[in-house]
Amino acid sequence: MMKAAEVPKEYFFLESLLGKWTVTAPQMTGDDDWTETVRSLHGIWFVAEGSGRTADGKDATTILTLGYNASKGKYVGSWIGSMMDYMWVYEGEVDASGNVLDLYTAGPDFNGEGLADYRERITFTDADHRTFTSSTRQPDGSWKQFMEAHYARKI
Repeated sequence: MMKAAEVPKEYFFLESLLGKWTVTAPQMTGDDDWTETVRSLHGIWFVAEGSGRTADGKDATTILTLGYNASKGKYVGSWIGSMMDYMWVYEGEVDASGNVLDLYTAGPDFNGEGLADYRERITFTDADHRTFTSSTRQPDGSWKQFMEAHYARKI
């Protein structure tokens, strides 16, 4: 019989995501702010469902899943959005400060030529505010940020 997953200490970073959030990302969205609700599946998985309008005025929904895989020693997750047919799959780690989760993935290159490397970063500035940034790896190995969203806890 398979052993039930235990809640690891890494859960506590993910627990900080719980609740309802307003989301502002002017370069990515329309005039309306987005909302996001984050819930826990018994402390093992976290599901964040976002909804709002894209910059072109279309309704959109996103789902981010996050958890911690003890055998890999990594945070893992995925992201899907109604605005595209690509599923982003993540692996990452929390930095020494305990306030920043870096998630790494590969996805469609902006130039339409194969895949590129991306880093998504969740940074808590305090208990009720966080940012989500997306960057793409440059030929010299550095990261170039192209998107930033700001989250404020509602509840």
